Amino acid sequence: MAGLRIAVCIKQVPDFFSVKEVKIDPETKTLVREGVPSIVNPLDRHAIEEAIRLKEAHGGEVTVVTMGPPQAKEALLEALAMGCDKAVLLSDRRFAGADTLATAVVLAEAIRKLGGFDVILCGKQTLDGETAHVGPELAELLDLPQITYVKKLEVKEGKVVAERLLEEGYEVVEAPLPVLVTVV
Repeated sequence: MAGLRIAVCIKQVPDFFSVKEVKIDPETKTLVREGVPSIVNPLDRHAIEEAIRLKEAHGGEVTVVTMGPPQAKEALLEALAMGCDKAVLLSDRRFAGADTLATAVVLAEAIRKLGGFDVILCGKQTLDGETAHVGPELAELLDLPQITYVKKLEVKEGKVVAERLLEEGYEVVEAPLPVLVTVV
């Protein structure tokens, strides 16, 4: 294999670890993000680390993609500093308040336009929503096999072999490339 083309979908989320109280807007029923610092979602950081590990083992390049307001550029700069090769920010006021399906639709369009990825990595879920929907929805929209809750990932001979975390242990599964994987 000449090298892997890897995409990593990340999200900048409120740093709940640095605040004493999370506030909800009584009208919109959404998180009040003003005054709360932002970080790269912790499980998305694991996805970045996994992508870089795969790149080091197999060659290739890592493109990190995020959908968010202009300040999400900070998350992309962090990913580039970690070792990603390219970064894409999808930003439009119309994306504000997007649910998981709308987010997956936007990410899917971007990934189609960027084209030709062997592996797409996502964190299992985000701190602010905790739905674990975006990765599987994205896989469905891109018509890709998916492996979720992955704790260990290997690429060999045109496929991935993954250890999926279960409540009581793990299971080993494999899927052909291209594939979408959510990591724990």
